[in-house]
Amino acid sequence: MEFIDVITERYSVRGFLDKEVEQEKLDYILKAATLAPTGVNSQPFKVYVIDTKKHKEELSKIYGAKWFVEAPIVLCVVGINNEAWTRPWDQKNIVDIDATIVMDHMILAAQDVGLGTCYIGAFKKYEAHKFLNLKENEEPILFTPLGYGNAEPRDTPRKELDEFVVYMD
Repeated sequence: MEFIDVITERYSVRGFLDKEVEQEKLDYILKAATLAPTGVNSQPFKVYVIDTKKHKEELSKIYGAKWFVEAPIVLCVVGINNEAWTRPWDQKNIVDIDATIVMDHMILAAQDVGLGTCYIGAFKKYEAHKFLNLKENEEPILFTPLGYGNAEPRDTPRKELDEFVVYMD
C-alpha cells in the first residue's frame, strides 16, 4: 500500500470481527514500534500485547466501550519515565511524545496490513497501572484495540491547510 493511502484510509475503528490476528501481522506491527524515533534514541517504552478474551473484565474496567474488547488483541504503550530524554533547559520529559510516536507507527503498520485500531487516551490510568502491574517509573500512555474492523468510519472533517499552517518569512 502506498503511504498516502495508509494515512488517508486509516480511521478509528469502533467495532471488530471475532477473527484472530495472524502472528506475522502482529510481528510486523511490533517491528514498526522498534523503528519509531525517540529522543536521543533512548527507546523508553514497553508494548503490552493483551489477549482480550483472557482479560476482558480487566480491560473493560480500563475503558468501558463495548467495542474496545471486541478485538482479539489490545496493545498498550507504556512509557518508562526515568529512561526518557529530558530537555535540559526546561526539564520537559518527553516520554509521552516518544510513546505516542511508537503507537502511531504501530497504528499505521496495522492499517498497512488491513487491521483496524483506535487511539485510546481516555482510559482509567490507575486501573491500567494496576492491571499491567507497572512499576512507579512506568506510565501507561495509550491503548488501541487491534483486529479486523467491523464498523464504518465516521465523518471526520479536516481543516484546510490555511486554517493551521503558518509560514514564517
